[in-house]
Amino acid sequence: MDADWAADLQAVALTLKLAGVVTLALLVLGTPLAWWLAHTRSRWKAPLSALVALPLVLPPTVLGFYLLMLMGPHGLVGQATQALGIGLLPFTFAGLVVASMLYSMPFVVQPIQTAFEAIGARPLEAAATLRAGPWERFVHVALPLARRGVLTAAVLGFAHTVGEFGVVLMIGGNIPGATRVISTQLYSHVEALEYPAAHRLAAMLLAFSFAVLLWVYRLRTRGSLLATGATTP
Repeated sequence: MDADWAADLQAVALTLKLAGVVTLALLVLGTPLAWWLAHTRSRWKAPLSALVALPLVLPPTVLGFYLLMLMGPHGLVGQATQALGIGLLPFTFAGLVVASMLYSMPFVVQPIQTAFEAIGARPLEAAATLRAGPWERFVHVALPLARRGVLTAAVLGFAHTVGEFGVVLMIGGNIPGATRVISTQLYSHVEALEYPAAHRLAAMLLAFSFAVLLWVYRLRTRGSLLATGATTP
């Protein structure tokens, strides 16, 4: 195995690890947030929804820059992590996780929120008449009914994290074996005029992205057919 292949495989392994950790963390933290956004009438719903969706329109380098300032030695988060003995987060794997969670959050929260909103009040009210508490209604009624949305959110969150570049480069840099993921490895190949190696990684990302989108669209189509009582061929 040549050096390029070894470096590519190392970047792929780190990317998969990052995407897995970020997706799991976002599902744990984002599902309750999506539930609250789907049901609250608080005046804070609109500002918080806008904040969650901000990465959809904000250039990733802008988000990365402010995170770098916030987590740097003079930022509030940086001072807190240093006081706790954790050290600074920029240019570490932990820093990549935090930045990727913020950047991929709308791809996880919004599909789950939409799935919760589609359930309606009737199933939850029926469960309440059977003396099911709020936790039981959430776990045994809402989550099973929203499983397609949760699955879609997990796939989109994972795929979006795999393809990140701007935020990853700003927060993690391009440190081999530590913060160099697929997108920054591809950038390194192009910068070094190693076009065959760059093409290899770019083709992998292209095929992966197409497969994810194809799966998501088929899942949505199947859900629509089931909702209307039709059957798939």
